Order: sequence, then structure tokens, then C-alpha cells
Amino acid sequence: MLTIELLCVGKMSQKWFSDGFDEYRKRIGAFDRLTVTEISEYRVTDDSDSSREEAVRREGEVLLRHLKGQDRAVKVALCVEGKIFSSEELAELLSETKKESSKIIFVIGGSGGLSDSVKKECHVKLSMGRMTFTHQMARMILAEQLYRAESINSGMKYHK
Repeated sequence: MLTIELLCVGKMSQKWFSDGFDEYRKRIGAFDRLTVTEISEYRVTDDSDSSREEAVRREGEVLLRHLKGQDRAVKVALCVEGKIFSSEELAELLSETKKESSKIIFVIGGSGGLSDSVKKECHVKLSMGRMTFTHQMARMILAEQLYRAESINSGMKYHK
């Protein structure tokens, strides 16, 4: 059984996001083990570029401490410059990961994104497209796509 970890900056504060996420987490449980590790979002003191960069840097340090101990896991950074995957390509990534490892970690940054050092630590850079989503929305959409990918891999009719 594959362990899928979502390593996230910030918490799910909107009930409707967490309800949607929980539904897909339950569905994924038929295929894989889905865990969530949340780190605190660093609060910026003002709206300056330097303050935002400092937040991303500090969040990155915490994310890297978690990733460094995960040498056998496949690490995936969600970032705008990453590759846009189809649902079938995500299914293939999960299938290939199961051959190589027992764990895959998807890293979702906060409002400022991910630091370059976190992106360099990851094996795959995945983009959810050219649109911008809140990190709560990205988490819910990713959970749905992970369920869809596993339904593809198992031959279910969920994916049309």
C-alpha cells in the first residue's frame, strides 16, 4: 500500500474545503494511505517583497527539515513552473512510485509558494495549471485528482 503524504503550509480553515477534502481522503483509503502534515504559515509583517521572501524562506526551512528524513520517498513540489500533468499521467506517476517506493510526498506551499531549495529537493515539479489557487483549494483539488488517478489505475469508471 502506498502512503501519500500531503506536506502543506497552512491549515484548512474553511469547513467546505475540509469537508470536500475529507470525502476524497475517505475514498483514497480504498487504495492508499493518505496523511497530511501541516506546518504553520509564516505571517508577514508588511506587504513588502522582502517580507514575503522571508516568509517563503522560513517556511522552506521547516519543509526541508521534514523532507530531509524522507530519502526513500518520491517528492513532488506543487509549483507554477512545474509540468502540467493529465489525470492519466498522475495515475502513471502513482503506479511507477509503487514500483520504486512505498511513499510519495506532495508539497504544497503557502501564499508565497515554495522556496527554490524545497523545489530542488523534490524529484518532480507539478503544476496545477496556469491559474492560481489558494493552498486550501489546491489541497482539495489534489485529493480529488489522486482519487481519480487511483480509480484509473484500478479500472474503475469514475474517470470518464
